[in-house]
Amino acid sequence: MTEMAIETNSLVKTYSKGVKALDGVSFGVAAGSVFGLVGPNGAGKSTTVKILTTLSRPDSGAAEVAGIDVLRRPDDVRRAIGCVAQKSGVDVHASGRENMLLQGRLYGMSGRELSLRVDTMLERFGLADAARRVTSTYSGGMQRKLDVAMGLVHSPRVLFLDEPTTGLDPEARADMWSEIERLAGEEGLTILLTTHYLEEADRLANRLAIVDQGRIVAQGSPEELKSELRGDAVHIELDVVETNGRVAAALADLGDVRDVVVERGRLLHARSDNGARAVPVMLQALEARGVPVVSVTVARPSLDDVYLKYTGRRYEEADTAAEVSR
Repeated sequence: MTEMAIETNSLVKTYSKGVKALDGVSFGVAAGSVFGLVGPNGAGKSTTVKILTTLSRPDSGAAEVAGIDVLRRPDDVRRAIGCVAQKSGVDVHASGRENMLLQGRLYGMSGRELSLRVDTMLERFGLADAARRVTSTYSGGMQRKLDVAMGLVHSPRVLFLDEPTTGLDPEARADMWSEIERLAGEEGLTILLTTHYLEEADRLANRLAIVDQGRIVAQGSPEELKSELRGDAVHIELDVVETNGRVAAALADLGDVRDVVVERGRLLHARSDNGARAVPVMLQALEARGVPVVSVTVARPSLDDVYLKYTGRRYEEADTAAEVSR
């Protein structure tokens, strides 16, 4: 049997005013793998990480990290994990090396062992030349690399990365992706990654769980989840707002068209085994019902399409709505 580095069972967490951040979250993470928790802002990803890293307690449910019960033995869990939070933990008034040394001392490291480990990590993350500079002079990408290096200084068994690339420019994000791939591939580190970037999870995660409104709506490898959606995704922008069911009626009898969703009355999403062949038929059917079309695109299945299937809305819409409500 595959050794599990993280296991959660029916985690429930409710905040003030009855806001249920987690509603029965269960998943397992195999040792040595990258697991992605994917969902829009406010979906429950960070709450899950807080529980697994002993920073919060669930109302009910159970969890183990590195084989250790997070509720019964929180101190042992903290020694076994590294954690990189959404907000940087770097002391901007200290140098990169000073930040690393302090982090190591917090885990009981000292002397030559600590000094060698710090030098190794700074070199590995490309920060050796800037090690004695005050970190307020670091770029955002350099500070984020230092965050990860600090999380690894004590050689943890499990590393939590909570939205590690938020706010980074494309080049810095690509560098961080490469480093995460190296940590998992070369060192066999177990990594739990939370992200609201679907392309990030698609590239990095061996398996992932899609979280929506505190619930896991789908689990599997990116390819497994996308393969559930046979054929092509067809996206059509309508010229008028659909309010009276004309779209559903127009497409109801098209046997090769399924999973029809109309978003905000203007964006039609559907699936077909052969999108290129289905598009002319769909356009003809819509025109016959008096539904004019602005544009059409056909694409292979994506995690966005998976999210749409399980939640009934596109990921970008959910993420934007979460940002507005914050």
